[in-house]
Amino acid sequence: MKQYDAIVIGFGKGGKTLAGKLGASGKTVAMIEKSDRMYGGTCINVGCIPSKSLVRSSGISHGHRNADFEKKQAFYAAAIEEKRRLTAMLRKKNFDKLDGNPNVTVFNGMGSFLSPTQVRVVSDRGETLVLEGKQIFINTGSTPVVPPIEGLRENPFVYLSEGLMDLEKLPRRLAIIGGGYIGLEFASIYAGFGSQVTVFEGAPVFLPREDADIAAEIKKALEAKGVAFQIGAAVKKVADAGDHAEVTFAREGAEETLAADAVLVATGRRPNTDGLNEREAREAGRNVKVLTLPAAAIPKAQVLKHPVGLLKAVVDADTNKILGAMLFCEESYEMINIVKLAMDLDADYTVLGRQVFTHPTMSEALNDLFA
Repeated sequence: MKQYDAIVIGFGKGGKTLAGKLGASGKTVAMIEKSDRMYGGTCINVGCIPSKSLVRSSGISHGHRNADFEKKQAFYAAAIEEKRRLTAMLRKKNFDKLDGNPNVTVFNGMGSFLSPTQVRVVSDRGETLVLEGKQIFINTGSTPVVPPIEGLRENPFVYLSEGLMDLEKLPRRLAIIGGGYIGLEFASIYAGFGSQVTVFEGAPVFLPREDADIAAEIKKALEAKGVAFQIGAAVKKVADAGDHAEVTFAREGAEETLAADAVLVATGRRPNTDGLNEREAREAGRNVKVLTLPAAAIPKAQVLKHPVGLLKAVVDADTNKILGAMLFCEESYEMINIVKLAMDLDADYTVLGRQVFTHPTMSEALNDLFA
């Protein structure tokens, strides 16, 4: 039995960081990861890094939307290869960083507890070893949930997000079950590549967790890319029709069927924290003022030729503190960090209104939003 100061189960963002710091401090660490294709965790391998690579590629592809489908297929195949190159490079860097630490040993296999201090590791080849650690940290992430819809399991045309991102042939028709954030991101990606995308959302309203004005802007932008929506549509069955799938759904009491070359199941990941909106603030009894700015008013959005979206912030009218913000525009993923910093510092919203930002940038829109 091998003994360590610490055992970390799961080579994800939290696990790799903890293992590295413990090893650097002189502690012996065993890192257990069940798959050698998951070094670095979900984000690097099957989550945000590969999806954002495809977002970028699909945006370029959308500029050639009038090309024939064969050219779109070739561009898509190249985008998949670029995504694979990127994830392989980052996966290797993550492995080498821990493997190069003399105090850290990486074990591939499935870990399970034998006692509060002992973990059994079973490799893919069936080999077993037992590790003992003074401390054990669990960093095993999450798994997509497949809803109990007839025909989803064992269907060759049905994919979870990581499987779809490895599909080498661009589907002409893509059905997405689930109108949440992951489903909508993939709707935008594949519509950009040239697929005919239909999103099925069982809720009676689009993006029910968001304020209606933000949801409306998102829906309008996706429809402009060619995405079709079936709102209030409950998927009943997905059948294997030989060379394609048949999606049967019920809407307003009637059943319909849609043919699809691929079906993405995007129903199983939900946020773990309660947010960043106007409805929730008012329901909590806060005295709020709402600040909005159309993305079309931002000079940099015009430069980027994508002046689509809406910026919205909710401010406590009594304290001038920012309660939340919803930014639907180009480069919002960078801008939101600035807003969060102001919130973490408990700053008045006027601080962002007065801040000097470089021009032209998307961030300078915060001057106008919080003016």
